[in-house]
Parts: sequence; C-alpha cells; structure tokens
Amino acid sequence: MIETVDPSQEVSMLFTASAAQKVRTLIEEEDNESLKLRVFITGGGCAGFSYGFTFDENAAEDDTVVERDGVTMVVDPMSFQYLAGAEVDFKEGLQGSQFVINNPNATTTCGCGSSFSI
Repeated sequence: MIETVDPSQEVSMLFTASAAQKVRTLIEEEDNESLKLRVFITGGGCAGFSYGFTFDENAAEDDTVVERDGVTMVVDPMSFQYLAGAEVDFKEGLQGSQFVINNPNATTTCGCGSSFSI
C-alpha cells in the first residue's frame, strides 16, 4: 500500500518547501510530470553510508511516499529505516546548491555531508 503523508501532520520524514520547489523546477525542465524524487541510501562513502537522489517514474508498493506542494518524494523500505525522522532540504550557498539531508539517526557525518554512519 502506498502511504501519502500530509506535510502539515506529524511525519516520519520531512520534505521541505525549498526541496519541493527545486524538484518541481527540475521536473518542469525534464517535461515529465510523472517523475518523483527518489531518496535512497547506499553503502560506501567515507563514513559508511551515502545518500543518493534520482528521479523515478514509479513508486513501489512498499515505498514510503511523501507529497509536498504537488511534488512526490519516495523512499524504499531499506533506506527508510536509516532515514526515519530525517529532513530533505535544498540549500543554496557559497559552496553551491544541493539537496541536504538532516538525519537525526546519523551519529557521524563526513565533511561533505553526503556520507554518514549510524
């Protein structure tokens, strides 16, 4: 069953307005309204696990689905166990612009912010 989470309610993952707006812009550039932001965890990186982002046209039956401002973020069950309670945001700064995950489950992170350990 696909779960849709209302952003105004208590959620197990937060998809910020800034991240949703950036995803909306990227989807418009791709000219494919069926795209969803897939957030996932892979092994590797200097701290043990790495965050990954890609576009996917489909949500699997067991994915966690978070919708915000007409944009959908999906997370597979294996990744979700490491991302429960995390916030997916988009930041623009002096070092450039990037999606950022603020993960309360991470005990250590690397300097680049894309790798963590539990």
